[in-house]
This record gives sequence, C-alpha cells and structure tokens, in this order.
Amino acid sequence: MTLSASAPLALVPLLVVAGLLVGLLWSTSRAMPVAWLAAAAVAFLAWDMPVNWILAASANGAMAAIEILWIVFGALVLLYTLMNSGAVDRINAGFASISDDRRVQVVLLGFFLATFIEGVAGFGTPAAVVAPLLLALGFPAFAAVVAALIGHAVATVFGAVGTPIIVGFEQPLDAVSEAIVGGGFESVSTYAASAGAWGAVFNGLLGTLMPLIAVGMVVYFFGATDAADRSLAPAWEVAPLCLFAGVAFAVPYVASAWLVGPELPSLIAAMVGGAVVVLTLNAGYLLPEEEWTFPPREEWPDHWVGSIEPGGDAAADTDADAVAGGDAAETDGESGSTAGESSISLLRAWSPYLALVVLLIGTRVIDPVASFLQNGPGMTVSVEGILGTEIGGAIGWAYVPGTWLLVSALLAVPVFRMRSGEVTDAWREAAGKIVSPAIALVFVIAMVEVMLQTAAHPGATADGSMIVVLADATASTFGAAYPFFAPTVGTLGAFIAGSITVSNVTFAAFQFEIAQELGLSTQLLVGAQTIGASIGNVIAIHNVIAALATVGLVGKAGHVIRLNLIPVAYYLTAGGALTTAFVYVVFPTVF
Repeated sequence: MTLSASAPLALVPLLVVAGLLVGLLWSTSRAMPVAWLAAAAVAFLAWDMPVNWILAASANGAMAAIEILWIVFGALVLLYTLMNSGAVDRINAGFASISDDRRVQVVLLGFFLATFIEGVAGFGTPAAVVAPLLLALGFPAFAAVVAALIGHAVATVFGAVGTPIIVGFEQPLDAVSEAIVGGGFESVSTYAASAGAWGAVFNGLLGTLMPLIAVGMVVYFFGATDAADRSLAPAWEVAPLCLFAGVAFAVPYVASAWLVGPELPSLIAAMVGGAVVVLTLNAGYLLPEEEWTFPPREEWPDHWVGSIEPGGDAAADTDADAVAGGDAAETDGESGSTAGESSISLLRAWSPYLALVVLLIGTRVIDPVASFLQNGPGMTVSVEGILGTEIGGAIGWAYVPGTWLLVSALLAVPVFRMRSGEVTDAWREAAGKIVSPAIALVFVIAMVEVMLQTAAHPGATADGSMIVVLADATASTFGAAYPFFAPTVGTLGAFIAGSITVSNVTFAAFQFEIAQELGLSTQLLVGAQTIGASIGNVIAIHNVIAALATVGLVGKAGHVIRLNLIPVAYYLTAGGALTTAFVYVVFPTVF
C-alpha cells in the first residue's frame, strides 16, 4: 500500500467514532464496540493482520482498561463515601459561606472545588457535582453548568489521580518504547511523566486566565436579561481576584507535576491554591467592594432554568448518575443521620483527601515502597505472549492510585462514624456507575491497540501501523506549521469521546510519531496534546449532557456548547501559539 492509499483507510475507525458519537449521537458504550470492529476489519483486510494478533492487541487494551477502571472505581467510592457522610456538603458550605458575591462563588466553587473534584475523580464528575451546588446557591441552571464546565478544564490534564497521563500516555507510547529509551529515558513511564510535566507548563500558563474567563462568561451572558445591557465591567472589578486565583493554582500545579509526578498536580493545586485564596479573602483582601448578583428571578428567560428551581432544596441533591457519564440524574439517598450535618469540621471533611495525598506521595517518593509495589511478588499481574503473539500486558494493581483511593475511602468510615448501610450504598453506587464507562474504555483502548500493532506482526509489509500512517499523512499536509494545530487534535478526541484519557490514548502516539517525522520535540508535542484534550472537555457532548441532567435542564446541550466555544477558541489559539514558540524558539533541543 502506498501512503496515499493507506491514510484514508487508517482514518476509518476515527471517522466511525465521529460519525456515531457526533452525527448519530450514540452513547460511547454503543459506539466504541462498533469503532473497534471497524479497526479490526481494516487491520485484517488492509494491513493483513492475523486474527490472533488482532485479538491479542485487543486483550492487551482490555488489561489497560482494567487499570483505568480500578482508578475510576476507587475515585467514585471515595466520592460517594464523602457524599453519604455529609462531608461534601460541609466542604461546599465552607466555600459558599465566604461571600455572597456570585463572582467570588464562581472562583471558589466553579474553579477551585471543580478542579479539586476533577483531581480526585475525573470522568465528568466535577460539572455533575458542582453545577447543582451552584444551582442550590441560586445560580440559573444554565449559568451553573457553563461555570462548572469551564472551571474544571485545566485540572483534567491530571484528573482522576493522574489517569490521563499514567494510562493515557503510557499505554499507547509503549509501542514506541525503543525510540523513547533511545532518547535517553529510563522507561515509558518516566517519559510519560516528563511529557505530562510539559503539559502542566502549557496548561498552567493558559489556565491562569480561566477563573477570569469563567467569571466573564457568567457576568456577560447572565448579568442582564436584555442583550443590549450586557457588560463585562463587573468581571473587570474582580480581575485581580481571578488572576490571583489563577496564579495560586498554577504555581503548585506546575511544581508538583515536575517534583512529585502525574498523580497529584490537580489535587495539590486545588487544595493549596484554594486555601491561599480563601485565607486571602478571609483577611479582607481582594473582596469586591459591592456584591454582584443575577437579575431578579422573575426576569430570567425560560432557557436559563429547567425543572429544578434555583436555590431550592432539590437543587442541592447531586446525582451521581452523571458522575460517571450517565444520561440522567436522580437524587442520591443521603442518610438521615448525616444529611445537612453541620457538626463536621472542615478539617475532618477534608481529611480523607489529605490522607490520599499522603498515601500517594509516600508510595511514589519513598523508593523502597514504590519499588515493592511495582515489582514485589503478587503486586503485578502479567501476561506474556498472548495467543501466541509477541504482545504482552500487565496490571499493576498495587501501585495504581485506585488502590489508595479505596484505602482512603475505608479510612473515612471511622472518621465519619458511618453506618454499614451508608458504606454499602457508596460501594454499590460506584459499582453501578462503572458499567457504562467500562464498556466504552475497553473497546476504545482495544481499538487504539489494534491500530498501534497493525505493522508489528510477522510478515507485515505496510509502511507502518495505522497510527504511523496517519501521522505521516498529517505531517506531510501541515509540515512545519503542525505545532500550532497540535492542540486541536486533542480537542477533537475529547469532544468526540468526552474524556481526556480516551483522547490521549487515541492520539499520544500519533503526536509522538508526527514529532519524529518533523524532527521536533516529542515531549512538547505530546504535552501539547493535553492543551486541546483538556479544553475539549468543556464542549464534550458526554459531559455537557451529564451536567445538564443534574440541574434539570435536559435538551440544552447545543446552547451550552455554543457558548463554551468562546473559551475553547482562546485556549486553542493561545495554546497553538505557545506550542509553536516552545518547539521552535524556547525549548528546541528538548527530546
């Protein structure tokens, strides 16, 4: 096959994904199995890939998916445990009590609380949790969803305790491990962490403006009911606070990515930055002179609100159906002993997450502990030579963050004196919400593994794997201008699949191959993948529908996506320029 003939064929699985998810609005759990089948068919017919190699590659992808799901399950168990204990309500109340100014509440809840929840759970959780909390404070449902979606974007790079990097980068880049080791890296995992750290630099710089953008969107589009009266003036009044918040988040975010690893940047940045901003506000600094709020409720247009009235008790009930990407929201059954409990101190409410930070740092930076968890007997389940091929995989159950998320959830039980029924409910709810993401993740990673392995089997005669062919075609099309468009590739992946992890799994190797083809920094282009993949979450159909469901505003996905294209345009334009400058001017010698 020539390059010109093979490139359109290699594109078929991705076109199937786009057509089913965007064109026909299928769910990911329905679309991804079909996309895997399309990849398998193209691999068999056009790349002469034997059936046993197709199945082996798919099995290896399924093993990677199990690691992801272990993390997601642990994150959901911990989140549900805290929700059932009343700790989440206490955390929210702590933020909300600082100021009645809606702009300040966007910064504290729409940005810091959303980024914190993204850091510990990911997978659509922040908007699904924060939007109804804002609604309960009196925000229009539409405004609550917009603020929550925009606010969490920068944290998605390391969401769900680093899953987008730990799995999203490591899994596909394992196929180019020889090139990575040849570039001076000890392993694929160290390379992935380094590329992720560059992603933190990109998103830290860009994300500094995200609190201001979130406030500006709320103020401009929901500050007046008449379009002629819209103004950004109220946003400029709190610009110092917003910029201070952005810097307070970005500094620990970048520092922890370089010094600790990919598991904790979003979590540490949200906790440290949030604490700094809260202390500053409590000391009387950066608070606006006059409180700003929305127009009177009776003046709101119908499309601002849904079936749940703002400020009502029902608005405070967060459904976890949407947490894992469900299409509907129902009220979680809170126990009578903890609902609305005010006796929980803020320190006690935060304590399980503080324990998680300690556990993750300890298992990463204490070398004997980290080595045992990765290489000790029984710590990893490995399979070599799957179905007689050279493909092998492993599940490092003890080292992955999912284990320590579950440990933190168990530690929370005595801390909050929870009843057995409350604990059982948390685990049952988490297990129920993992089913749909499990199907989607297994098949999308299997699809990517097939695309990566298409030229690895004995007797392969193609010019390269499907991913390599796509990279070659893209590089020849854009040439030296490609770095400016690199973030857009990540956005397409996140928009289509609703997940930065899936976007990274799909396109990380693609970005690496293009960098190799063009002779540019692989780390910077792979890191730039996170720029687009992170901002793509604010318009991902999957996330938008889930967030809308929690505030009773089903059917307005198009309206939300249209508004959120504004921050997407900023992020991609500035991100493309930043990537180009880094690749050609600032860090041209980075591998």
